[in-house]
Parts: sequence; C-alpha cells; structure tokens
Amino acid sequence: MKKIRNAWKILAVASLFTVSACSGASDGDAKTDGAAVESETATAAFAAGKYDPPIEISTVLMPKKYVQGDTKENNVHDRWMLETLGIKHKDTWYPANDDQYKQKLQLAVASGEKLPDFVPVPTNPVLTNQLIESGQFMPIDELFDKYANQILKDHSAEHPELWYPFTKDGKKYNMPILEYTDNDDTELWLREDWMEELNLEAPKTIADLEVIMDKFKNENPDGLAPEEVFPLAITLKNNTNTWMGSLDWLFGAYGTIEEQWNKDADGNLEYGSVNPGAKQALAKLQEWMEKGYIHADSALWDESKAAESWTKGTAGILPGANWVPDWPAPDLLKNVEGSKIKAYPVPAGPDGLIGTKWQNSGVNASIMINKDAEHPEAIFLYYNYLLDNLANPEAGSEYEYGFAKGYDWDVIDGTPTSDKDKIPNFSNEFPFLTGPARIPDLYMKTLVKLADGEEPTTPYEKQMAEFRKPENWYAAKVVMSQQEVRRQNYFTGAATPTMISKWNLLRQSEMETFNKIIYGQLPVDAFDEFVASWKSNGGEQITQEVNDWYKSVSGQ
Repeated sequence: MKKIRNAWKILAVASLFTVSACSGASDGDAKTDGAAVESETATAAFAAGKYDPPIEISTVLMPKKYVQGDTKENNVHDRWMLETLGIKHKDTWYPANDDQYKQKLQLAVASGEKLPDFVPVPTNPVLTNQLIESGQFMPIDELFDKYANQILKDHSAEHPELWYPFTKDGKKYNMPILEYTDNDDTELWLREDWMEELNLEAPKTIADLEVIMDKFKNENPDGLAPEEVFPLAITLKNNTNTWMGSLDWLFGAYGTIEEQWNKDADGNLEYGSVNPGAKQALAKLQEWMEKGYIHADSALWDESKAAESWTKGTAGILPGANWVPDWPAPDLLKNVEGSKIKAYPVPAGPDGLIGTKWQNSGVNASIMINKDAEHPEAIFLYYNYLLDNLANPEAGSEYEYGFAKGYDWDVIDGTPTSDKDKIPNFSNEFPFLTGPARIPDLYMKTLVKLADGEEPTTPYEKQMAEFRKPENWYAAKVVMSQQEVRRQNYFTGAATPTMISKWNLLRQSEMETFNKIIYGQLPVDAFDEFVASWKSNGGEQITQEVNDWYKSVSGQ
C-alpha cells in the first residue's frame, strides 16, 4: 500500500511562514526570459535528448538510503543523469530533514540569498502563493508550451483545475508533478464472510445498508452480542471527509460533500457542510448513533483508530480506498479466523443521489523555477524523460525491470527479478529530482484490466499483477465503476482574507455542532441555526472571496 498510496512527498513543510518580497524582484520582473526559452543550448539539448557539453543545475534533495558505497555526491542516479541527460549537480541543497529545509528556504527567500534553480514545493497553497509573491520565480507558461511532453500536456488539458493553485494574474508558476488519480476514492469494505453467512445482497441504497448494519449487530455471525458490535467504523475526531473511516459517501447520498467547496446548480462554489443535504446526513447519523450502528467513541477516533475497530472484528463496514487489502485488512485476517473482505460501491440516498470526494487532479507536488536559472528548461528535459521511459516502460527497454540493475532489479539464477527479498542490498530509493514518474490514470486502468481477466502484457502491468492482490484489482474496478459520482474540491487556493481571521472559529463551530447533533445532544434543527450563524460570522463573505478566486484562476 505504501509503495502506491504514499506518493512522492519531497517535503512536508507543515508550518507556514511569511515571505518577504522586498528583497526579490517585483511581480513585473518575475517573467520567463524569452531568450532562455529559445536558447541554442536548449534547442540542441531537446533535439538530442541530452546536453552536450553537460550543464550544471541546483535543486533540493532530501536524504536517501544509499547502498553499495553510493553517496549523495556519487550515486547511481546522478551518474545516470550525467550520462543520459548531460545534467549534473552544483550547489544543490541537501537538507537533513523537512524542518531544516523549511528554515533554509524561509531565510533564503526573506534575505535575498541565492535559491536553487529548481525548488520543490509540497501541495500547500499558502506556501505556493507566498513563493509566487516573492518575485523570485518565473512564470512557466512559455516553457511548458514549448518543452512539456505530451503526457504532461494531455493531462493538464483534461484537468485544467490542476493549474488553479499555481496561477496568479493569469500566469502559471509551478511545473506539476503527476500522481495517480482515484487511488484514495471512497468505497465500502464489508465483512464478506458475514455477508455470506447472513445471505445478504450488495447494498444499493442507504436503506439496504441499514438492513445490513442491523443484521451485523443483532444477528452477528461470529456470535458477538449486540452491545459488542458497532457495524460502521468511522472517525468523527478531526475531519469526516478523509482517507479512511470517511463519511463523504453518506453526505453524497444527500446531495453534498462536506468539508469541501462544491459547485452548485448555477456553477458557483458553495461550502458543502452548509448545504441542506448535510442536515439530512446528520439526521441519519443521529439515528445510527442511537441504534448503536456507530461506536460512541468515534469522536475520539482518528482514521487509524477507526480502522482498528474493523480489524478487531467488532465492525463490519469500513469506508476506505482500493488499497485496504494491503493495510489494514491483513490485521483483520490475522485477528479473526475465517474473515473475508470485499469492496462494494457506495450506496444511493433516498432520492437516488450518490457522491464521494475525488482524490485529486493527478498532482502530487510541484517545482518552481528560479527566475535567474541559466537553464530553466532543464527540468522539463529531465521530467519528460522519466515520464516517457520509466513511468510505463516498454518490453525490451533498458527500464523493463526497473531503474538500475543491482539496485531495484537484478538477474538472479538467470532470471530478471525485482523481488527485494532476492536482491542483496536492494534499493529503490533513488534521488529523482521530481520523485518517481507516474502517469495519472495508468494505475487504476491497469488494475481494472487485471480485474477483467485480461493478461498483463507490458512490464508495468506485469509488475501490478505480481505486487497487487486480486482484491486490489476488484476494488479498483468498483472505484472506476462509480467515477462519475466523484466530486472534486474546487477551492485549492491560499486562505482568503476572511478565512485567515474567521475560518478556525467557523470550523470549530461546525465540528461541535455536527457532533452534538450526531450524539443527540442537539436536535437536528440546530443545523439551521448553525448555517445562519456560519453565514453571518464570515461564511458569506468567505464564499464570495472563494468564488472571486475561482473566477480569477479558471477564467469563468
């Protein structure tokens, strides 16, 4: 699961900081140098696929576990980069950890210290906006149009929303790093042994699911007493629109997705938690809490703790992603003899509505280009090569079995293998400038193909057939069968002015009110009072600011 789900995280810059723009160039100065885009060196490099003579670039690389005598100054990746692309490091930052990088970047931007040519940025709209405002990075529009490969261009054309966090005054500032899509989309994981023992059919509606929960609790196949079983494993602690134990699917059954900004019927953005459908979802949760379908400690449980109630065998339904068979399902299979699991589509509400969150727009992080970089196009030459050659390698190519022989693959007893248990000093932690290359829709399409019984033909498909479980394949097919019900969060910008001063209080009020309704400490009609208060205490102004932002980045 971690290999697929934990997509590359260059940095986890958790805390935000104020960037001083006084020492950097003004917005007007932060623009792509047309001469650099059209330079003879760049033209020759892209024609040949390599810089000759080699060039030097600087970036930021976090520590890796080097093997076989490799070091940060001399390793298989850097030797490959020089030999294949004619690129080598000079003045690259090697921070010891995330905090050190945050501090170094903060000081460098604020003081005007020279920054690397290519600066990795995690998915953090506030940080991105601050770096854009510093004036020390160039817009990439011209570079992207001229040098991005077809994979990058096609995906960005299909998902223009990926540019929203990176756009200011009509210019794009960050090169997106692509990630697999739909890998965290919600489905329901049910105890299939219980379903079979009770002769139950797949839940197509919320009403069907209620029948299942009642049977799980009151006619438990494992012989558990009703007071020992709380069928639905969820978290009510911090977020309910989350990666496991989520409730996005329940709110979606009533026409909204909570805790994110959705489009209304007129195409305007609205906060999902104040949509009238949220009131119906809360009423249902209050009913389920009263019936004991939800554990009373759910407000104390985070995602992992919610999953634990499922793996202990006291819950029968876990909202989760396609990778649940990798974690935490093995704990359930170990703890409860004879247990089986199966993924099911999310059910429809009483009016036939279905909805869940959508994971992302296929972007994991991004890279910003220093306005003073001598070869700003170099990062495209590098990333294009990874996407074209390593993301989905061809049979017979030098990357058919992996990146580097003797590291992430080798020939053992005459047979190529990437089995880490068979390769001495195995390592797949290469210091890629952009992290591992991923084609956004490739992962799920491949699993669906395997689920349909087709033979794997490409090296990538064969790898997925070997390392992903059949339960993963089927779960991916369930996810993609409901692709049309996924709802994206349309607000991906930095906090608006009113958000900065009001959001924490509004969010606290939302969490307290919702939990009190769910636990029966407030009547369901308290939702109406909450919405009125939310709007008058900054929510209405925030909604206007969010829509203004959306229009500015989308052109709508």
